[in-house]
Amino acid sequence: MSSIAENLGIIRARIDDACRRVGRDPSEVRLVGVTKTVPASRIREGVQAGIAILGENYIQEARTKVEALGDLEVSWHFIGHLQSNKAKIAVECCDMVHTVDRESLALELDRQAKRAGRVVPVLIQVNVGDEATKSGTSPEALPGLFRVVSGLEGLAVRGLMALPPYEEDPESARPYFRMLRELLEGLKRDAPKPGDLRELSMGMSHDFEVAVEEGATLVRIGTALFGERAPRNPA
Repeated sequence: MSSIAENLGIIRARIDDACRRVGRDPSEVRLVGVTKTVPASRIREGVQAGIAILGENYIQEARTKVEALGDLEVSWHFIGHLQSNKAKIAVECCDMVHTVDRESLALELDRQAKRAGRVVPVLIQVNVGDEATKSGTSPEALPGLFRVVSGLEGLAVRGLMALPPYEEDPESARPYFRMLRELLEGLKRDAPKPGDLRELSMGMSHDFEVAVEEGATLVRIGTALFGERAPRNPA
């Protein structure tokens, strides 16, 4: 198993190169280490190597790991599908939620955030590929959902997130990344605080360089960082 520190250095160099190709400052791009099924010991190694943000796909797994690794100075992001009845857990253990995709979830997150006395930064997930198997609001419904979420006192909309259709060729994802960037630009034109809308969570291990070239500020890297995932225990 390769060193996480070595993997991290390679990924950061690739991010830097992608930024240079399009004239971006590499400091604009942050890496989210995706820890789905990754054991706590290896996560700890990753944080010691310099990972500052960790992303979890399953909320119960997130809570377990946050508790086990509570001594680490790291930010936890939730990046998976979130059921409304698990909103309380997300508010308790996550610093940002990437996957607000419907009004009912936003309202419950807002309720739980206000009960906890905090404002939760969130991203709105967009189903850019119109895939039935993936969550996310449609591009057409995005402005309406944005108006609802941005009006909630317990949530702070910081941008958009997407998971485009998977293809072996990373270039095939470019139109979807570009679509998400253009959707964010459209929201900024009508937003009361356009400066708050600065995050684009897009790009994974196989296509993050294309995502960076199209404006990603958060890239979600798992396999290229931690290695191939172990099968998840359904229990």
